[in-house]
Amino acid sequence: MTVTDDFRRSELVAGLVSSINRHAGKQARFMEFCGGHTVAILKNGIRQLLPPALTLTSGPGCPVCVTDNADLDKAIALTKLPNLILTSFGDMLRVPGSSSSLQEARAAGSDIRIVYSPLDALELARSNPRKSVIFLAVGFETTAPGVAASVLQAKQEGLKNYYILSLHKLCPPITKVLLDSGEINLQGLICPGHVSAIIGSNSWRFIARDYSIPCVVSGFEPLDILQCVDMLTQQVAKGEAKVEIAYRRGVTPQGNQTAKKVMEQVFQPAAASWRGVGEVADSGLALKEEFKDFDAELNFDFDPGPTRTHKGCICGDILRGVKTPQECRLFRKVCTPVSPVGPCMVSSEGSCAAYYQYGGENA
Repeated sequence: MTVTDDFRRSELVAGLVSSINRHAGKQARFMEFCGGHTVAILKNGIRQLLPPALTLTSGPGCPVCVTDNADLDKAIALTKLPNLILTSFGDMLRVPGSSSSLQEARAAGSDIRIVYSPLDALELARSNPRKSVIFLAVGFETTAPGVAASVLQAKQEGLKNYYILSLHKLCPPITKVLLDSGEINLQGLICPGHVSAIIGSNSWRFIARDYSIPCVVSGFEPLDILQCVDMLTQQVAKGEAKVEIAYRRGVTPQGNQTAKKVMEQVFQPAAASWRGVGEVADSGLALKEEFKDFDAELNFDFDPGPTRTHKGCICGDILRGVKTPQECRLFRKVCTPVSPVGPCMVSSEGSCAAYYQYGGENA
């Protein structure tokens, strides 16, 4: 038996489903913020186990998906500069920008390389001293500490050719925007496990306090998610609104203090553009003044050109939780994993990709 088998035991699943059914007395809609949760829910048939009174809605928790066209256009424009290497996680290469993608730019001759860590980009900078190396820093609070650590290391070594294009996003601010919009009526929030491992469950207290919405941090195994749903359902049944953790092996109320300290040493909150939402104050991360020499946007002269949106793509609506992939007229017809129109079909955590692979017609 493997470790993960303990989180998939049928008798425990049956017990949690029974508890959920006992407490689900009225209609309730829960949003899973994280794209990883959406994939796990669809892959493991979680929705089919729940009573009709409960609805699970996907949220904006896919960092590739929420990256705005305008920001992707910046990265593509940078690749056209001479003596430059752009490094990126693999998912970003196929995301369509306004008029092309990083994959198309690479096919046209730009030096774009897939890395698995910002430290890989840092090593490229060391081994290519005559070229500028830019790391495309996409991600939530989960990846930001690693990027911050790479900047600190570059500064310590005196590297002059290492830069980042910070497209980082912060999760609590966008959650507040979604709740303030009134577009969706939620009775519970499945909080992201990996993000909460960094920022801590206390970061979600404002949701219970200000909106009277129950919150539970979940892991990614079937039992994690079912336990989370059970805890949310019990809160709804009791008329409670508090923050709980169904992922105590990875998350504490305070979070990872070391990771937060490194992130706060290098970055400061800044406005960021979210696909389908627009600019949100203090929802992104910008390098602090003492690290501006590592900011690609400030140190290179480039023109990303006009921003265009893709006609018919409803990724923005899906990310806000107001529509599902199956409501998009392009889904499975024009937009597929082989020829994606929007980022939700590209990323492994994108809702459209998850529906396409696991959802079937009844997702």
